[in-house]
Amino acid sequence: MASAKPKKKNPRLASGRKRVRQDAKLNAANTSLRSKYRTAVKNVEKAVIAGDKVKATELFAKAQSIVDTVADKQIFHKNKAARDKSRLAAKVKALATAAA
Repeated sequence: MASAKPKKKNPRLASGRKRVRQDAKLNAANTSLRSKYRTAVKNVEKAVIAGDKVKATELFAKAQSIVDTVADKQIFHKNKAARDKSRLAAKVKALATAAA
């Protein structure tokens, strides 16, 4: 394969090696939280599409907590988190009013 990426060089300084270790650990934590965020949002949207008001409300409460956590840790911008929460809340509210 001629299009293989060039191999990254290892840092020589101890501080650089430590930084690489820290970055790998932080990247894994951020990836996990980002995945949890997306899953929570997806679960709420699935419940709304299914028309399950009780489940959607319950999942939305859990999703709000996860969205706030991700915003606090600056994985996503706080405005993106607020926008997503607002959109989810509107979907859940529309479902509640449609069922009534």
